Amino acid sequence: MFWNALQLALRAIRRNLLRSCLTTLGIVIGVASVIVMFTIGAGTTAQVRADVSTLGSNLLIVSPGQMMGPGGHGGAKPFKLKDAESMTREIPSVAVAAPSSSRRVKAVFANKGWRTQVTGSDDRYFQARGWSLERGRFFAEGEIRGGRAVCILGHTVVRELFGEQDPLNSKIRLGKVSCQIIGVLMSKGQTSLGMDQDDIVLMPLHTFWRRIAGNRDVGIIQVSVKAGIPTEKAQKDITALMRERRRIAPTEDNDFTVMDMKEIATVLTGITKAMTALLGAVATVSLLVGGIGIMNIMLVSVTERTREIGIRLAIGAYERDVLMQFLVEAMVLSSFGGLIGILLALLGSFGLSRLLRVPFIFDVQIVLLAFLFSAAVGIVFGYLPARKAARLNPIDALRHE
Repeated sequence: MFWNALQLALRAIRRNLLRSCLTTLGIVIGVASVIVMFTIGAGTTAQVRADVSTLGSNLLIVSPGQMMGPGGHGGAKPFKLKDAESMTREIPSVAVAAPSSSRRVKAVFANKGWRTQVTGSDDRYFQARGWSLERGRFFAEGEIRGGRAVCILGHTVVRELFGEQDPLNSKIRLGKVSCQIIGVLMSKGQTSLGMDQDDIVLMPLHTFWRRIAGNRDVGIIQVSVKAGIPTEKAQKDITALMRERRRIAPTEDNDFTVMDMKEIATVLTGITKAMTALLGAVATVSLLVGGIGIMNIMLVSVTERTREIGIRLAIGAYERDVLMQFLVEAMVLSSFGGLIGILLALLGSFGLSRLLRVPFIFDVQIVLLAFLFSAAVGIVFGYLPARKAARLNPIDALRHE
């Protein structure tokens, strides 16, 4: 019975091919939208996690003041070098604590200039951030202690100032400071939050203090936690130590912030998942609109084929046969729309992932769910027209013009 109904459904669809294609358009758009939204959302979530992981393994960032917004620290006093040294010395879970200070400075080479972030630190910075060199070398111990004017460049600075030229052993001017280039960092690229990690110049902290900052303040301390130790424990230990060093009374709030990059990753991925679910819900509405379109066309089809239905009923067809015929026809329309929507969604998702520079993550469950939902839409919205056709009075149907 099902195969007979399927043959009749395909014959009816071929009879009005253009109308059938336009009917399935709503299903095509709905299925494609749902799959694209969830695929791009999954890729964005994966990219956010990857971006946070490039900042460093088991990384904690200690900054002065309570965060009052982007870049705001509430005017608290800065750290000193001994604060970072005490973390390494007194907290067993800390692998390395790298003090650093930064300032935006214009870098100049020959007739080219580029405004970039100059960061003063030492070799602990590379360990904390998990950063390696593409070529050149790290700071020597004498350069760190003596405050020599040497620097290591990120890829963006190299591209803007040197192009294809090798920058090693050349000199650039950072503000009023002439600095010799001893290394080039491995590229980490731009994060999904729009931060270019390669737009940076690193120099010894003592050089930065004396030649650029004019003080001995430490802006932030980047802490790498030992492998196998929860970052939450290190976070509590650092908080207790810094409260003691900064003489904060038990009743007073912290005047510093200890940020766990894992917590930031969790918050960001939660936001992307919520946005994906919201956009997916909006896209699902188009599936319902497509279902209404199928119901409308099936009602028109029942009206057009009233005499045909009457003849079938008159020669002995059961109501369930007519009901099955129109239900299968509606399901075939929605299923074809679902298959075409899946194909367009995969092509569109792949293209968008390349354009947005996020991973293309193929989720079989989402694809199957979208297809099954499209077929279910055909059955649900095709039931009313099919029921109407099955309950026609044969005599009245044969008299229909």
